[in-house]
Amino acid sequence: MKTVLHQFQILYFLLLGFFFASSQSKTEIPKNAFFYMEINSKQLNEKVNWNKLNPILQDLNKNNQEKPTWQDFSNIGIQNDAKQYHYFSNFNDSVKAYTAHFILQDSKKFLEFINVSAKKELEVTKKDKYSYVNLNDETFVAWNDKRAVITGVSYTKSYPKFFDDDKAVDSVASALIDSIAMKTDSTAVELDSAYTEVEKPFDYKEEIKYLKDEIKYQKEDIKEHNAEIARLQKDIKYLEKHHQYPPQPKTEEAVESEEVASAKPTEEYDEEAEDLAYKKEMDSIKAENFKIIKAFAEREFDKHFEANIEIEVPKEMVAFQDPKSDIFIYTNYGEVFKNGPYKKLLSLYSYGSLLDNLYNSNSTFNVYFEKNKLRFVNNYQHRNKEAQKNISAVYQGKKDKKLMSLIPDKSIGYYAINVDGYKYFDMLYSLFESSNDNEKYQKEIGLIIETVKIVLDEKAISKIAPGNGIFVLNELNTKKVEYTDYEFDENFNSKEIRKTKDVAVPDFTFAFATDNDDYWKRIFDVLTSNKELAQKFGKNGEIYYLKKDPKNSSYMDQMFFTVKDGIVYLTTSLANLVPKKQSGISEKWAKEASRNSQSGSFNMQRLMNGLEKEFKTLPEQKALNLFRKNAGDFDFKTNVKGESIETEFNYTTPNSSENSLMYFFDLCNDLIKIMEPVKPTSF
Repeated sequence: MKTVLHQFQILYFLLLGFFFASSQSKTEIPKNAFFYMEINSKQLNEKVNWNKLNPILQDLNKNNQEKPTWQDFSNIGIQNDAKQYHYFSNFNDSVKAYTAHFILQDSKKFLEFINVSAKKELEVTKKDKYSYVNLNDETFVAWNDKRAVITGVSYTKSYPKFFDDDKAVDSVASALIDSIAMKTDSTAVELDSAYTEVEKPFDYKEEIKYLKDEIKYQKEDIKEHNAEIARLQKDIKYLEKHHQYPPQPKTEEAVESEEVASAKPTEEYDEEAEDLAYKKEMDSIKAENFKIIKAFAEREFDKHFEANIEIEVPKEMVAFQDPKSDIFIYTNYGEVFKNGPYKKLLSLYSYGSLLDNLYNSNSTFNVYFEKNKLRFVNNYQHRNKEAQKNISAVYQGKKDKKLMSLIPDKSIGYYAINVDGYKYFDMLYSLFESSNDNEKYQKEIGLIIETVKIVLDEKAISKIAPGNGIFVLNELNTKKVEYTDYEFDENFNSKEIRKTKDVAVPDFTFAFATDNDDYWKRIFDVLTSNKELAQKFGKNGEIYYLKKDPKNSSYMDQMFFTVKDGIVYLTTSLANLVPKKQSGISEKWAKEASRNSQSGSFNMQRLMNGLEKEFKTLPEQKALNLFRKNAGDFDFKTNVKGESIETEFNYTTPNSSENSLMYFFDLCNDLIKIMEPVKPTSF
């Protein structure tokens, strides 16, 4: 019995150890990745018509003899029904990388495709568990019999950061680059260490010396200004007497410049040798950078091919993923702003770190290529739970059906919003407040916020504009306007010419709800009672209007605004101030506008027809006709869903394509046909 129990225990621990080892050997997506994309290749492959797509890709991938370099893009050695994983990540401030994972069906076919697409025979570097090639100085492809990894590495040499206090991060980045460089070349070890900034203790003697030098500089500056004033006064007297400037003596610099210009080249200066030396120096820097990038790429490949074929994604990234979507995309705005190009910009200002909390959020997209429409669903979530709670509260405002009655039949489109204006203040406060009490200036910001809360009457402000509004684009009318152009003769003398042209003028209505009609009436009264403003604005009963200036050819002929029954109006026509009879599409739009926190819809065909006069040249008219033929309708709606703000976008595809994915390929193919021939580039 003991023997059986002992054997069972051994088997149990072996299985447990195997499971633990397997779980540890998965390929992990970095937690600091600011972009992640997962492609459901099986679903997409079923929606692709390769008979249509292959000719397009072949045309893009022609060689110098105008022959396609690859015939069948449905067979490039990649397993078409396996998921693809793509992501961007930061190693440190100096190194960033894009990585893509593929499952292979035929590794030889894949290598053949890489060589053919590169238009050259690539040198293969073989490792124990994989082989790799570099397509260029920054892009590498590694593979074995089962999978392939593509990585593009961007490297920027670190220099002293005079305005950056984040020394700890820089030292870690420098150490990491140095450790990699040490493996490639002994000279590269000092690549970043030579530029490492050492923080020195404050030296008051140095400060005193600096201030004294500054005083000396300011005194010299005053002398220069006084001398310049005296020279100008002499010039004025000379001009009054002689009606011209006094002759200027040649300066030493001018004489020297003339001598240099007239001198013949000597053997001491060899321009070709200088160019050659410069080229060698640049080649040396390029080679040095390539060694660094190659070392990073190899390190990443070693890590990926040591692990098994499974990909492990952090749960936070896929929290809103729909397994049925064709493409899933995750972005981390916080990482983009902390480690992207904005980091150095924000570090120039002492309050830059306060803005981090504004962008500390995630955004995801589930993309669906459906039969007759493209649909994608966006989920926005702030990483601070309290901030997200306040953002969600803003999007839970009351609905106002009176505004939605302003949508007429045959309008081009609308945008409507129903939010809680009172909760908007809490959202702003929470975005500027930090959960870290040690954050720089956090106490000062907290005091300012409390002061603002005391000074502002938030309820009174929210009554002025509670948060319900709508913009309706009724139509685009054509108007002939005058404008000034200039013609030049052969001597480049300009001549002013008055011309006319047809432009598209919008007929629109903008309206929003208010709980304080009197406030807006007093504002409008000021426009007509103020002496200066009254020249531009007039009043007719309860209607205020913008006066037409006959001297200026303005695009907008009319503009009216008023307030009545709790609604403030701004419109181009008095007919837009009354509720409209609705049927069909307009009735559907009105219902959507009254149900959602945000919504909008646009009829792209009507929009294209209204913009017809803006397309004047033959290529522009061809493009317009193409878009008229293929343009669908666009709509979206936004609401609170769980712990996120969810926005659903829909774009209908009106042509005869098999689905919305092929719709875009067909549209691209039609665009290529109407464009002028261009030199093909490598796909």
